[in-house]
Amino acid sequence: MLEAFAVSTGVVALGEVGDKTQLLALVLAARFRRPWPIVAGILVATLLNHALAAALGTWLVRTVDPQWMRWVLGLSFVAVAAWMLRPDEPGEVGGHEPGRLGVFGLTTVAFFLAEMGDKTQIATVMLAARFGELVAVTAGTTLGMLIANVPAVLLGEQAVKVVPVQWVHRIAAGVFAAIGVAVLAGVGTT
Repeated sequence: MLEAFAVSTGVVALGEVGDKTQLLALVLAARFRRPWPIVAGILVATLLNHALAAALGTWLVRTVDPQWMRWVLGLSFVAVAAWMLRPDEPGEVGGHEPGRLGVFGLTTVAFFLAEMGDKTQIATVMLAARFGELVAVTAGTTLGMLIANVPAVLLGEQAVKVVPVQWVHRIAAGVFAAIGVAVLAGVGTT
């Protein structure tokens, strides 16, 4: 059980460095400047997503045609890129609530969806299959996500003082668009 927890933590913490969800953490922190609801949203989303991944991931891999998954994921990344380019409404940046969901709700939904089909979600499925320890693997992968993303949230709040939010959005949009195009082109598939 301890081995499953430790390996899961390490694998996800390392795999998450430079990942799209780490970029998402930075963008949310720069946009809303409310780190603790963002951290709480990351925690809840990861617990839910990785628990489901460990329990249901292998079923999806056997059932869904990889071509369909590629198109759904690729178009989703491109859609997120377009969303990133949407100009902020006055008062949206600087800690105001982003609509009915609030910062916590928006973070929870965004992270849950961003983790769908992500390498850390796939790693969670494989680790659960390897160790047979659903709770230890879910706890470990969740801790790994927090280790990688909490610093991005805390630095993101400081980075907005140096880098304008519009540039963070443009860079994020470019990265999401590039990932979407790469997924649609089949880059990284065997």
